[in-house]
Amino acid sequence: MGEQGLETLRLTIDAGVAVVTFDHGALNLMDMAMLADLDRVGQVLEADAAVKVVVLQSANPEFFIAHADIDVITRLPETPPARTERLGWVHGVLDRFRTMPKATIAKIQGRCRGGGSELALACDMRFAEIGRGVLCQPEVGVGIIPGAGGSVRLPRLLGRGRALEIVLGCGDFPAELAERYGYVNRALPAGEIDHFVAYLSRRIAGFPLETIAMAKRAVAMADAGLEEQLAREEEMFLQSVHTPAARRRMAAALAMGMQTPGMERCCFDHVWGPMAEQSPRVS
Repeated sequence: MGEQGLETLRLTIDAGVAVVTFDHGALNLMDMAMLADLDRVGQVLEADAAVKVVVLQSANPEFFIAHADIDVITRLPETPPARTERLGWVHGVLDRFRTMPKATIAKIQGRCRGGGSELALACDMRFAEIGRGVLCQPEVGVGIIPGAGGSVRLPRLLGRGRALEIVLGCGDFPAELAERYGYVNRALPAGEIDHFVAYLSRRIAGFPLETIAMAKRAVAMADAGLEEQLAREEEMFLQSVHTPAARRRMAAALAMGMQTPGMERCCFDHVWGPMAEQSPRVS
């Protein structure tokens, strides 16, 4: 299968390896259009018996995915809507990359914050480029909590203390530090990451699909209770969105230039601090 165009990403499939390339404006902002494309492509890949490995990457050298669109977050309801499914739609879209019977890999070459980090965490493996790959959960800085899996997946992956350092500190984790913490599998130099991910993808794609799927199901036994925790995270996230502090801080973040390339290029270690609930400035 050749390249298939969607609004916010591109899909190519070759020799059992599907490559999803984000290409959505200056920031690869995770808005409703990107989530809809992720939903569509995830369903296609999950059902395609020819696909054994899925790689997520970015066409933008600066941003894997900047984060979720704050404008979308401010319009969310205060409580989850009534549904028969265990997970809400956003959680379902991202969690599919954990549950689909394919190996899923996030290749992080650029800033990967908020919802981008949460998508990467939903994948089976994460590899980040030294010097460019940066991960962060900045939500508490704008008065909310990570609500698309970050609050649940990080402590399972890293332990409670390191998860809280990431979530409460709201700072950037460069590739090498992220590797030491277990946030990513490996930090790789610019000249090696493409080759390594391509090699690993082709190697896995050479194995039987049924065995890959069975191995994932076996490893997923360690995920007992995950979906219930994601559902509870959604409830708490929506509650956090509607607090007065969150409303003030999200407005302040947008006023100081968040979701513009200049602001998003800043190191988030120096952004939040005791952020004024007016319009903070970045030095």
